[in-house]
Amino acid sequence: MQVERTGPLGESSEQLGELAQQLGDEKHAGHVELAVIGLGYVGLPLAREAAAVGLRVAGLDRDPRVVEALNAGHSHVDDVSDEDVRRMRAAGFTAYTDDACLARAQTVVICVPTPLSEDGGPDLSAVISAARAVAGRLRRGQLVVLESTTYPGTTDEVVRPLLEESGLKVGKDVALAFSPERIDPGNTTHGLRGTPKVVGGCTPSCAARAVAFYGKLVDTVVQAKGTREAEMAKLLENTYRHVNIALVNELAILCQELHVDVWDAIRCAGTKPFGFQAFRPSAGVGGHCIPIDPNYLSYKVRSIGYEFRFVELAREINAHMPEYVVRRAQDLLNHQGRALHGSRVLLLGVTYKPDVADMRESPAAPVARLLRAREAEIAFHDPYVPLWSVDGVTVPRVGDPAAAVREHDLTILLQDHSAYDLPALADEARLLFDTRGRIFRPGVEVL
Repeated sequence: MQVERTGPLGESSEQLGELAQQLGDEKHAGHVELAVIGLGYVGLPLAREAAAVGLRVAGLDRDPRVVEALNAGHSHVDDVSDEDVRRMRAAGFTAYTDDACLARAQTVVICVPTPLSEDGGPDLSAVISAARAVAGRLRRGQLVVLESTTYPGTTDEVVRPLLEESGLKVGKDVALAFSPERIDPGNTTHGLRGTPKVVGGCTPSCAARAVAFYGKLVDTVVQAKGTREAEMAKLLENTYRHVNIALVNELAILCQELHVDVWDAIRCAGTKPFGFQAFRPSAGVGGHCIPIDPNYLSYKVRSIGYEFRFVELAREINAHMPEYVVRRAQDLLNHQGRALHGSRVLLLGVTYKPDVADMRESPAAPVARLLRAREAEIAFHDPYVPLWSVDGVTVPRVGDPAAAVREHDLTILLQDHSAYDLPALADEARLLFDTRGRIFRPGVEVL
């Protein structure tokens, strides 16, 4: 394992190490080395990697359907196959809905969702609930790690006091750290083991415990100065993408008015071997990270009396893209002598990224909502989505996209799944609007 340190270690971790060893050496029935709270896109791959290196793993999830399926050998996460789950089960993995399993774990990692609340601020209810569950089962020598994305200060200001309600002290009796998840659904090149893991501890001894734990699972551990720096690192990564996507999205709108091919401009700029990274326009941003995480940073900055203007502007631009896509669609139909009202519109690909079933924050939903508001008749196809509803209303799903594009007045490509034969669809479609920049030929309109 390679360890990179960005801050001083300072104190010794001998006391916590001895406590952890005592906990690990206990021979009571059912002892596990890792308990993962939240068995979704982050927690389940972590549990799989831990089981693969020989750790005894337990999982905790509040959804009984998820727990039942996992214990039966079935996965609900794109990046974890049923065969992966069966191997985990064979290695001793068991999923639970009862938090009693936490008391038997040497390390507990919290991987619960952190969505936005109705007022746009962070919703930490799942984190708080998980921390309270851990506190109720906390034992001397345990390591607790928060992986859920949040604003700087959460680990120390929210999780730590909840754990210490147990009477045990962080840095003395138990260890507490933050390690931001870096899971990229559908990415087969950069998996958990090969992606450097950032770790920040509440104290140097806490950091040492967390570094030692993650060193079993990943090739490189990067030690941050503290929990706040580790929390900020995650927000910085996603804010960087959020702002740059907003830049090219606004550029796409301007290039349309200037009669400039934005895709070709990006292609040419991308040939520069330094100082430039290519980002590409789209109908909006999706997934949990990019549209959500920068708002955590913006919230924290506002709480100290400042504005994070880059984030606010990027959010405004990216949120406008579905409206822009629908306006372009309306213009395309108008040029064909048709109104959007009453036209049959087919949406191809409604997940937030290619070749995954993940629909979190997908821009397809606001696009569909806006089309409905203009009284278009919409249908969809997605090889990963058998059923889709927007605002509680089911959107009809077509079976054969090649036949469907011939029957619809307009087809909008929102996600370029590899299962789609895009040239063939372009040949068959009455009118095709490509928001992904994949089909460059006469008769196809590109964002």
